[in-house]
Amino acid sequence: MPVRLRITILFTLMVFIVLGIVCSSIYYFSYKTRRDAIRVRLSNRAITTARLLSKSEIFDRQLIQRIDSLTTLALKNKSVQAYNDLDKRIYNYSDIPGDTVTITKDILDKAQSKSSGHYFEQGNKEVVAYYYTDPGFRVIVVCAATDEDGKKILLQLRAILISSFLFGIFIAAIGGYFFSRRLLMPIKNITQEVTEITAQNLARRIPTGTVKDEWFKMADTLNELLNRLQESFELQRRFISNASHELSTPLTAISSQLEIALQRKRTPEEFEKIIADVRQDVQRMSKLTQTLLEFAKAAGNKGGLTINLVRIDEILMETPAILQKQNSQYDVFLEFGALPENEDDLLVFGNADLLSVAITNIVANACKYSADHRAVVSFLIEDKCFVVAVADKGEGIPPEELEKIFQPFYRVDSVRSSAGFGLGLSLDQTS
Repeated sequence: MPVRLRITILFTLMVFIVLGIVCSSIYYFSYKTRRDAIRVRLSNRAITTARLLSKSEIFDRQLIQRIDSLTTLALKNKSVQAYNDLDKRIYNYSDIPGDTVTITKDILDKAQSKSSGHYFEQGNKEVVAYYYTDPGFRVIVVCAATDEDGKKILLQLRAILISSFLFGIFIAAIGGYFFSRRLLMPIKNITQEVTEITAQNLARRIPTGTVKDEWFKMADTLNELLNRLQESFELQRRFISNASHELSTPLTAISSQLEIALQRKRTPEEFEKIIADVRQDVQRMSKLTQTLLEFAKAAGNKGGLTINLVRIDEILMETPAILQKQNSQYDVFLEFGALPENEDDLLVFGNADLLSVAITNIVANACKYSADHRAVVSFLIEDKCFVVAVADKGEGIPPEELEKIFQPFYRVDSVRSSAGFGLGLSLDQTS
């Protein structure tokens, strides 16, 4: 089901519930008010009749009947009955001759037990049985009538509420449809913008607008994602371009030397020299390929690496021997600060191979670009953090070049003539 339709249905359902509660409440309280009003009016009429009956020396039965007939109660089909303590009817009046309410002993007993009178309905009439007591006089007066006007007004109110309810639901459905359309319009615009963004126009961004609401946050988050993707694509493009260039150089040299060698007959000494040159280029290409593989491994899924507890001091102590194998001229001097008594405090979670590669590359760079090919590696613990510092006597890196040193294949101009690929620091950062 489309989101727009779901929002419309949900909005309409909410309005349905609210309108249902409001309309039901209005009708209920109107019905209760009408019933309470007629109950009070019938009770007052019963009290008046009881008081007249209690003054028998002044009002006889015929006079009371005349009074009842002349009294305007705004109710139709009135009837009044009175019963003494022996449940015998002592008075009766009705607008329509012979129209009376059937009274049982149970009704009379309930009237005596309720001080405000017993209210009930019989047929289309509403009845109040009221127990009146006065010194030396007790009587139960039953007053009944039909509230046609009140019920007619209640029926009109019910029709109005039902019409209002249905009209409100209709308006809510239409309003919900346009409301959902307006609500989802930013998502539609964002979707269209994202659809048009491809690898060829990654610089394009989603308009965020000026109102900092949820849509602004979503668009801003997507723009940040696009920034990271653009940076990754740009980095990958430069990496592929530089890698292709670095690989093509030894391949071109090998191809050229072999072509020159085949142009004429050569002496064994000349072939040995050509083979030595080709071997040097192959070794360079092999080293570059191995470095690229290490870079790809370090830049891959971190979740796929084996992470264990590693002794960082042991990795440092292996570094001089590794570098001696790479170049006998490299000299590495280790300086250890105050080490903790507990050996477990030297453990760190990581991948031993990648940590070794990262440290070795940094120290190798220090040895390579130092005048005496010597590097000093210091290890100390500060605030429960391991600090590995590498010092050399090299030229250093110009401040304006520092932000570029972690880019793959990037090399400072002053060292471009030296052997290397410019992948060391990139590999170290990834590791």
